[in-house]
Amino acid sequence: MTMTKPLKFSKSLKSDALQKALAEYRPGLALPRAFYKDPDIFQLDMRHHVLAHWHCAGHVSMVKNPGDFFTIEIGGESIIITRGSDNEVRGLLNMCRHRGSRVCNKSEGHAKNGNFVCPYHAWTYDCSGELQRARLMPADFKKSDYGLLQVQTRVAEGMIFITFAENPLGFKHIDETFSKSAKVYGWATAKFAARRTYVIEANWKLVEENYQECYHCGPAHQEYSLRHTFAKPQAERVPGDTAMCARDEALGIPLGDVDAANEVAEPGQEGADCVRSAMTNGYVTGSRDGKPVAPLMGDFKGKDYDGGFSFIDVGPTANFVAYPDYTLIYRTVPLTVDKTIFELIWLVDEHAEEGKDYKVDDLIWMWDYTSIEDKGIIEMNQAGVNSAFYEPGPYTPMEVDAQRYTQYYIDTMSKL
Repeated sequence: MTMTKPLKFSKSLKSDALQKALAEYRPGLALPRAFYKDPDIFQLDMRHHVLAHWHCAGHVSMVKNPGDFFTIEIGGESIIITRGSDNEVRGLLNMCRHRGSRVCNKSEGHAKNGNFVCPYHAWTYDCSGELQRARLMPADFKKSDYGLLQVQTRVAEGMIFITFAENPLGFKHIDETFSKSAKVYGWATAKFAARRTYVIEANWKLVEENYQECYHCGPAHQEYSLRHTFAKPQAERVPGDTAMCARDEALGIPLGDVDAANEVAEPGQEGADCVRSAMTNGYVTGSRDGKPVAPLMGDFKGKDYDGGFSFIDVGPTANFVAYPDYTLIYRTVPLTVDKTIFELIWLVDEHAEEGKDYKVDDLIWMWDYTSIEDKGIIEMNQAGVNSAFYEPGPYTPMEVDAQRYTQYYIDTMSKL
């Protein structure tokens, strides 16, 4: 079997643009313009703040059987996520070892006869990445030297994580967070239900900063705000959160916050955290009418809704939203300095049947609607930042998480 070959980046130094931007940064204010505009800084972002971390690629139910696959792209790199004949889930670099062609040009599917065939010269690889056939090569050619390159891959509670790092960050905080929160929602045995992609003409950090705060929710997300107390100032959330915690205790749901936020992750460990919040009165989940859209999941089965939901974050780009009846994977995927994809993947209980137990349109409504709104406001944010007259403004108390996120980013880039 082809062993994972660590991917190595050549050593990079701070660009002049990064040094200048770091000198301009002031704590408590938004980032200087160059962090959202400069292509050299974007390349450093990819190498040191995205590809070096763990990134959620999807869920194991998306590659249920050997030969199943889906592809993802991040920072200009394409990865095939597939399950081999040995039942192992792998991340294969979508690049032929002959002359570099993309091997797979489909977003998802099943590898015919368990093989991927490069469309250029028909070099053929199995789902472990091993080169099976290379047409007309000389007798002394060693196929074992030319398997597909692999990124390191781990599965946690059904979530597939990949990293390009030669020496990956540790999983301690992820394990702690998932054991106290994700596990309750039954992610390990969940079922893929839907996948939607939104292309945003903006820098990836504007997308993540937007996700990290709800100061914008009142003006920009009226439907979301109607249903979630997280859209309210902190002082106004307490009654709903207190009631939610009481219901958690009565239901025996062992949900607890994990104090392992990204910005305080231990050296050598990936950051992860969980935040609990309440639904507003009359709503038990994120749906049009506030009523269930799918069967209860995990430890909620046979019990009831607790009136709450969870935000779970891992590293700089992987976010999750969990309700008792469905879970959402929220992937931020940088493409270029001014173009980002965010992809949403919905999960439901493993036994739920589409058309009988849930309807996709009802399931995705809340976050599809909200994401379309986000696309508009983030692109307007980028348009304003593009102005030569842009100057960073101060964060508000409702943007404390966004402020922590950008400070964490600055700390990382300052160490290069």
